Amino acid sequence: MSELEKPLIVEFPLRGEWMAPNTPGSKVPSHGTEQLGQKYAYDFFQVVWKKKGMRFYNASKFRYYLFGVPLSKCFCWDKEVYSPCDGKVIECQDGFKERRIVHLLTDMAVVIKNALFFNLKKGWQPLLGNYLIMDIGNGVYAFFAHFRKGSINVSVGENVKKGQLIGKVGHSGNSTAPHLHFHLMDNSDLLEANGIPCAFEKYEVLQESTWVNVTNGIPTANDRIRFLK
Repeated sequence: MSELEKPLIVEFPLRGEWMAPNTPGSKVPSHGTEQLGQKYAYDFFQVVWKKKGMRFYNASKFRYYLFGVPLSKCFCWDKEVYSPCDGKVIECQDGFKERRIVHLLTDMAVVIKNALFFNLKKGWQPLLGNYLIMDIGNGVYAFFAHFRKGSINVSVGENVKKGQLIGKVGHSGNSTAPHLHFHLMDNSDLLEANGIPCAFEKYEVLQESTWVNVTNGIPTANDRIRFLK
């Protein structure tokens, strides 16, 4: 973890309780690849915390595996996403349709299809869904993916303030569950970008039934995270 000794510090981009199944706090590269600048990327989603598994939807496992679950029954779908720092929007793509349900087989089919047949000539959205890129200064760019269709409320050229609402969590593109993908990188061109490590200036982690404050921390995959502002 020596590469994470001096991460860039930003504000946590979500509110309430979250977990990060993919995080540089547990492995690097966090997504198994350094491509697209995502060496230190985070995925955040919400679950019901139970000893026998963590379910991200309000329905039975039978329904999820057999019929699928509507997006409206997924805990973090449509939750607000806030800018973790000041910046300027330099790329923004919205309007990409979300699948109406989450279902293990159909969602995995999308991931496999993109892995085998993705064609950049058709744009990034089949892979990234609805996404935006912000220039946050000093050669650093913030990247957000998988927004809900029609939820991005900033536009190219707009100056964004830290803590400003920028969109809502969705299930667009390469997504097996509604979640926010976030990372920092050194280039606005995803094909040329290298990941930049980042930590969050403050949040809480549940430890033995007590919420403990964390400063400039990098969550692990086992952490139950909370940020209230």
